[in-house]
Amino acid sequence: MQSKPLVIGSRGSPLALRQADLIKNRLRQTDPLLPISVRRILTTGDQRTGPPLHQLGGKGVFTKEIEEALLRGEIDLAVHSLKDLPTDLPDGLCLGAITSREDARDAFLSNRFGCLAELPPRSTVGTSSLRRQCQLLHFRPDLQVKNLRGNLDTRLRKLDEGGYDAIILACAGLIRLGLDHRIRERISVDTICPAIGQGALAVEVRCEDRSTRDCIRQLDDRESERAAEAERSLLRCLGGGCQVPIAGFAAVNGAHLQLTGLVGAADGSRLIRELGRSGLEEPSRLGRSVARKLLDRGAGELLQMTG
Repeated sequence: MQSKPLVIGSRGSPLALRQADLIKNRLRQTDPLLPISVRRILTTGDQRTGPPLHQLGGKGVFTKEIEEALLRGEIDLAVHSLKDLPTDLPDGLCLGAITSREDARDAFLSNRFGCLAELPPRSTVGTSSLRRQCQLLHFRPDLQVKNLRGNLDTRLRKLDEGGYDAIILACAGLIRLGLDHRIRERISVDTICPAIGQGALAVEVRCEDRSTRDCIRQLDDRESERAAEAERSLLRCLGGGCQVPIAGFAAVNGAHLQLTGLVGAADGSRLIRELGRSGLEEPSRLGRSVARKLLDRGAGELLQMTG
């Protein structure tokens, strides 16, 4: 049992703090007397809320400062949305747990329309994600995609003020904040494939900190871990991040792990989608296999164009 107090590092947004609290509460279930505190850390992505994410350099914009605090020993563990965490971690840090995945799908929100298909031509849809943009424009080239940054409550306010006909957010964040009543449609993964790791939380620790690693091991969900490893292996093989439209979604299907991978042009003019299956114990191999299929079909050219 953990004896020393634990300090959790987190972004300062309401959603990030809610996610840190979820981890804190899970740990307290095992040891109700364990002293745990949450430290807010300002990240580059939170400081610069204007430009689209892909213009900020993509990788690590929501994690770099938190990881630096972890390496300095100022915090004991970091809680991230897994989709924000680069595939290559800094030396000395490792993933201690991946939590049970919340709904990984994207959500359609609108005050006027009930689903994506109901949007009239030239409707304005808000998102900060190239991944969402390219898939939206592929299926609905008549739409106008407009940049949308800020915390979740800021994005909802911009929708309510009439700046957009609809916005696209992750279902998981809305559910965790008790705002799932705002979801008008949970978009099929066949229409918009989710971000790598979307819906899961990652708990990052120092590799050498055995006591903390032992303490958080209970948080790990094996099925979510396998899916995440397949998706992150795909991303690692493609060499992408927020700067390019890459998507991936893995799920356990009986005795197999199934992975959909997608690479697209930012303007939606082309999408390459591949599906692969493997045994449950081969998630990394599955990710590499699907990535190679995508590259064989020209994904490398698309990534070079948009990266």
